[in-house]
Amino acid sequence: MRRPAFRYSSVRQLDLVVVVVYLVAIAVIGLRLAGRQKTATDYFVGESHMPWWTVSFSVVATETSVLTVISVPGGAYSGQAFGNVELALGYVIGRVVVATVLIPLYKRGGFVSAYQYLGSRFGPKLQGLAAVTFVFTRLLAEGVRLFASAIPIRLLLDEFGLHTSYRTVIIVLTVITVVYTYLGGIKAVIWTDALQMGLYLGGAVLAIAVLSGQVGADGFSRALHAGRFRLFDTDFGLAHILTSPFALPTAIVGGAVFAMASHGSDQLIVQRILATRSLRDGQKAMIASGIFVTLQFAAFSLVGALLWSHNHGRSFTDLGLGSSDNLYPDFILHGLPVVISGLLVAGILGAAMGSLSSALNSMSNSTVADIIHSFFRRMPSEEALLGLARLMTLVWAVLMAVFACAFSTGTGNVYLTGLTIAGYTYGALLGAFLLGRVVRRAGETDSIVAFLATVGVMTYLVRGVKIEVTVAGATVPTAIAAQWLVPIGVLVTLVVGGLTSLLHRAPEPAGTLVGDGEPGPGADPAAAPAGRE
Repeated sequence: MRRPAFRYSSVRQLDLVVVVVYLVAIAVIGLRLAGRQKTATDYFVGESHMPWWTVSFSVVATETSVLTVISVPGGAYSGQAFGNVELALGYVIGRVVVATVLIPLYKRGGFVSAYQYLGSRFGPKLQGLAAVTFVFTRLLAEGVRLFASAIPIRLLLDEFGLHTSYRTVIIVLTVITVVYTYLGGIKAVIWTDALQMGLYLGGAVLAIAVLSGQVGADGFSRALHAGRFRLFDTDFGLAHILTSPFALPTAIVGGAVFAMASHGSDQLIVQRILATRSLRDGQKAMIASGIFVTLQFAAFSLVGALLWSHNHGRSFTDLGLGSSDNLYPDFILHGLPVVISGLLVAGILGAAMGSLSSALNSMSNSTVADIIHSFFRRMPSEEALLGLARLMTLVWAVLMAVFACAFSTGTGNVYLTGLTIAGYTYGALLGAFLLGRVVRRAGETDSIVAFLATVGVMTYLVRGVKIEVTVAGATVPTAIAAQWLVPIGVLVTLVVGGLTSLLHRAPEPAGTLVGDGEPGPGADPAAAPAGRE
């Protein structure tokens, strides 16, 4: 039976006061720290003057969101143990590769978008195609994240008898986030991300302290013997490796390649790195973010393990919970003192607003810097671009809220759902970057054919391919693990692009400069004059 909910009480209203104060404060602080934007470049990359450590925190806050905050504890509770930490080790490896191979291309090229590299290497058509793919993928993935953020907020409102819908929560949260994102640009996004990361990570540490005091040493021992602290999944069965996100080869190899795509070819993350002061600062921000994410996964996994001891391993049904994603929010609201629970809910809000603001700014960036540049010959003035950037922030905010409202509680584990959505396109995006570096003969047509072919193949794999896996004596059709989708996509892109490049004459030698000194299609921007180191 589920524990009875707290009665409505004026004392509990303090939680709501804490949340409201937080929402107002984060918007004001973000705007004051951002200053005033005068150009589109300042709006998108802060004139590349942001400290590396704030950028690193912003990267962590951007990728963390509510998917991590509420899903990882529930996953650790239900048997995934510390599998997310294992996965993070692969992410660190991938970030080191990105810092070494891709970030120098972006920083030396003086880009404000990752896809400007594709425009320099192949031509504006692929740049525009990649940007359109990015914003469409972001709409879906961030729609899942935004919906996930509504789950704990609705639970809190129910405590006060304020019964509302997920749709209302989504709209209100979007409006509040848009205020500082619209006016403050990337500076407001990065500074508020850093503050919000401190809040929700501090909330996890606080939850660990409270749970540790409640379960004691015996609770740790029970969780240890029940396998809730297991780090590595050493089941090397082929079907398990192909379908489980936490199988050791999947986590390390697949996770590394996945991180190369998410942090090297996704404008959502690359934009933050482009805001750093130098190439070295960008590399430090990227690698440090991997270390912080690993520690963060460990903290939230520990919360889940301790909750398992606290609830004596009871199932989610016995606890009266609809899914694993309700576990941590339910503990915050029913297992913590007043005000403290309000602070932790504010931390979840911080995770939601951090990922949402980052997505809105990066989608606006890609629209202006990539799509408009690719499909329109004449570029507007800087003032017009700044106005357009802010307008597109509003447009994407409305569309994001619409997509979020389309999801439901039947979506499943929101963290894994987000990974699967990325699987449709990440392989094609990362493959296009690697095609430009590896296959010198490849031109714009080759890259476009390879890109579209990869998206088609990945759509088939995600939606149509299932592997028979035996679970509790029953055979269950299971999808390919999201981490393997990116390596497969990269391979398809390289093979198709490499084969089509053999059907025509080789382009101009790499490094040939055209026009105003920018590398022309077929040339490698790495051969262009280096920018600031």
